[in-house]
Amino acid sequence: MKKGIDRPIRTLMQNFPASDEKNIANSMAGGMDRILILDDAPENCLLVERILRKAGYGDIVATQSPATALEWLGLQGDPNNKQKISLLLLDILLPGGQNGLDLLRQFAGRDELADLPVIIITAIHDTQTLESAFEAGAVDYVTKPFDATELRARVRSALRLRHEMVQRRQREKDLEEITDKLSEAYQTLLRVSRTDGLSGIWNRRFFDEILDVEWKRASRSGRPISLLLIDIDFFKKFNDTYGHQAGDECIRKVATVLKETARRAGDFPSRYGGEEFAVILPETDSDSALIVAENIRTKVMALNIPHQSSVASPNVSISIGVATQRSTKTSGSKEELVQKADQALYKSKESGRNQSTVYS
Repeated sequence: MKKGIDRPIRTLMQNFPASDEKNIANSMAGGMDRILILDDAPENCLLVERILRKAGYGDIVATQSPATALEWLGLQGDPNNKQKISLLLLDILLPGGQNGLDLLRQFAGRDELADLPVIIITAIHDTQTLESAFEAGAVDYVTKPFDATELRARVRSALRLRHEMVQRRQREKDLEEITDKLSEAYQTLLRVSRTDGLSGIWNRRFFDEILDVEWKRASRSGRPISLLLIDIDFFKKFNDTYGHQAGDECIRKVATVLKETARRAGDFPSRYGGEEFAVILPETDSDSALIVAENIRTKVMALNIPHQSSVASPNVSISIGVATQRSTKTSGSKEELVQKADQALYKSKESGRNQSTVYS
């Protein structure tokens, strides 16, 4: 045996007390783990099994057939014959001239075998063979003829490695689940903080954020941006006549119309305050914005919500101000856009309400 390769085993035997071996063996006796021995010689299987059972490892299966081993590992054959294998002791030389390393290479990329440690059994004492084994995925090796102390130490080390890998993966899974839940909770809180509690559409604070974003986007692209400011006609009188519960329901229904009408990916309907609403329409010129405004207005009328205190309509109606900035690269500001929409809304109200007015 090469001294450079043999040195780790002496350290290994010093680092793992017998109590650790008993703990691992006891866990296996409880049905948690199973050791699989694949060796071309039945007498080797019996010898290894005898050494391990004497050390307290009670759940051991052995075979001389690579096909049987692959079936037990769930890589071929009847899936019902798959067993929960926690450690594989694999001989390099297998029946029929097969190579154990070729078998080991079949494990690469198989998620179900990611936590399966493999100890190579070999009578070949050269460094190149062992390096090939490690490159193929082996975690350790034992040499023939077997040394009981060495075998127990290497098995103990491999099982500890597996247990640590399983625990690490479980911790990673738990951490991933916690991260997902935290992310979901954050998104929920973020959505709640941006949503108007009564109407269910975006609130004024988020409107201000989005208007700033869309204004800057329009500045870069030179594309138009339009804004609708909407007011429910004589809403105070509606509340006085029908009560605040009816008023709240009216706001919710108008908000639903906004969501259903301004539904392009970039359209942004929001509650601006009280009975006022706002809709940001990116990349929309004044003619198209007026069409959207009129669609909203007629759909609100179609709700047929009685409003006997209104002089604009027997049913709930809205007034809309429309403002458009054709290019923000050279002039204007988002504050001016809001002012223009507000002035257009004022003209709609002064002209009898229940109408849309474009700022000019």
